[in-house]
Amino acid sequence: MRTIMKTFLSLAVVAVLASCSNSDLESRITKLEGKVAALEGRSGVASTSSPTITPVNNSTPAATPAEKPDGPLPAFNFAEELHDFGTIKDGDVVEHVFSFTNTGAAPLIISDAKGSCGCTVPEWPKEPIPVGGTGQLKVKFNSKNKPGIQNKTVTITANTWPTTQRLRIKANVLKEGQ
Repeated sequence: MRTIMKTFLSLAVVAVLASCSNSDLESRITKLEGKVAALEGRSGVASTSSPTITPVNNSTPAATPAEKPDGPLPAFNFAEELHDFGTIKDGDVVEHVFSFTNTGAAPLIISDAKGSCGCTVPEWPKEPIPVGGTGQLKVKFNSKNKPGIQNKTVTITANTWPTTQRLRIKANVLKEGQ
């Protein structure tokens, strides 16, 4: 089941990258990401449990789900996980800073952050965030040739459990002359 969900998400990301300006597709992908999160048993973006994977038949073994590591782990606590830029003009480059605190029991290390589209670029701290420490992740969005409602995600990979966290931005981009 998890392999199917990963494949599904990978296909969704490829579709977004191939058609970054299609706002209908972006909206559907955002909804699908929410459904995948629900299927994984997550009420929000982060989860404390992993789904159980059962083989469909005995001849094809299922992939083994990642297991939660033993020992103390760091944890994100974002002040917000969604930012709405509101209505902006085509060509505007806007940015937002997502602030977070490491509420876990070990230093937090972000190894990667990727936007769902080349128009969404994250910047993250490269140094470890100590327990109780704070950090900021800046997201820039370039609205050039992106008319309509835009929904973008930033996927963060860190030494947390689960290992990924998603942040979202959205905007209504007006075409020139509107």
